[in-house]
Amino acid sequence: MENIWKEMYEAAKAVLNARKISDYVSCGEVSAAVLSKSGKIYTGVCIDTCSTLGICAERNAIFNMITNGEQEIDKVLCILPDGSNGAPCGACRELMVQLMAGAYYDIEIMLDYTSGRTVKLGEITPEWWIK
Repeated sequence: MENIWKEMYEAAKAVLNARKISDYVSCGEVSAAVLSKSGKIYTGVCIDTCSTLGICAERNAIFNMITNGEQEIDKVLCILPDGSNGAPCGACRELMVQLMAGAYYDIEIMLDYTSGRTVKLGEITPEWWIK
């Protein structure tokens, strides 16, 4: 496994911090790290609200990347509440597809850090409406 995955895992782990913000908002149960094409790692956490206004950790990390002037994603990793990893949800996939239309196929996603199992976004998002 490439060393960058370890760096991304450690960056995501550093912001993983489940907490209750108010009676209506919790956050930090899931964290994510996104590696931009420039090689910089951006992180984010999920923010859950009682009225579905929240955001996934992956999109939060992507928005952090965009806020900092970048828009090309190379790799994505998230840490779930049980410590495992998983694939981005449909909304996160859709954002990545729209952000990198024509080039999203090669975004690499860590599915299982323990085994080093990765997948390309194009493999888990086939025949999307954007080519």
